[in-house]
Amino acid sequence: MLKKSLAIMMTVMLGLMMVGCGSSGKDGQAPESTVKEEIKENIVVGFSQLGAESDWRSAHTESMKATFTEENGYELIFEDGQQKQANQIMAIRTFIQQEVDYIVLAPVTETGWDTVLQEAKDAGIPVIIVDRMVDVSDESLFTCWVGADFELEGQKVTEWLNQYAIAINIAPEDIHIVNIQGTLGGSSQIGRTKGLRDAVETYGWDLLAEMPGDFTRTKGKEVMEDFLNLYDNINVVYCENDNEAYGAIEAIESAGKKVGLDIMNGEIMVVSFDGVKRDAMSYALKGKIACIAECNPLHGPRVQAIIESLEAGEQPEKFYFVDEEIFSANETVKTLNINGKDYQVVHLTQEIIEQRYQ
Repeated sequence: MLKKSLAIMMTVMLGLMMVGCGSSGKDGQAPESTVKEEIKENIVVGFSQLGAESDWRSAHTESMKATFTEENGYELIFEDGQQKQANQIMAIRTFIQQEVDYIVLAPVTETGWDTVLQEAKDAGIPVIIVDRMVDVSDESLFTCWVGADFELEGQKVTEWLNQYAIAINIAPEDIHIVNIQGTLGGSSQIGRTKGLRDAVETYGWDLLAEMPGDFTRTKGKEVMEDFLNLYDNINVVYCENDNEAYGAIEAIESAGKKVGLDIMNGEIMVVSFDGVKRDAMSYALKGKIACIAECNPLHGPRVQAIIESLEAGEQPEKFYFVDEEIFSANETVKTLNINGKDYQVVHLTQEIIEQRYQ
């Protein structure tokens, strides 16, 4: 890295100056001590976060900030993109001008990154993508990706719903779903929406409508209010994150309807994703959220491990999927089988909540 090379050169020059200008030893010998230690600089990381639209995003940002500290040997330059790709592109170009050692990008959408990532590659700066993926013509434009398998998350929730419906003996055509999507074009939205659409086609459920809630509570409530005005037979709400679920629940209850798992008797079931806050798990414990597919936001240590590997001259894996669970306070469904692999449904209790959110 440029800054590291400059630091080493300065050290060498300082050592030579001390040899030339210092007092000589006896008989014209060199002085007994000279500067031999290198000046150690922190590794500079530029992090472009897409925004702060949800509890998950806040936890993700905090994980990065808590990891890349001076105590850990890093300098973190943080930029909030405020949900705009143009802001993120500008941030990356600023990082390049600042000659950071690494760029970490949490992209707002998958497409539109080829040009600026090529600029980073030309500058010799490794780029690590976190959370959402990028759709680029050349995968060498980024070094590694760390994140969740969003489609698998969707498959977990829909398979849970399928098994629950079978257990309570409700016909597929009597499942009437609305989908409050995330920010359109983001990997989490794409994967979770696909998980639902594939299940609808496979099981024959009635998908009434889809509308983006932008991963926010306010928009989730607005979208759910619209759905309730349009359809009188909704019995399942597929929310693509917890914040949307909070808004949907508020809208349902404000309309005088009941949230719960007894969909055969008029209740409306809400399913969700993320599970990063105690609030979400408390909703699930009360039955207001039927199940939650975990989305792990703690990417900081994983990115640090990648950087340490690169610093050691090693080549880490290109893609790293984090491990995640699925939670429900209802014990009807205990195991999910997806593509031949079993996933245990964690039976949510107050004790588990206390353990996770100390």
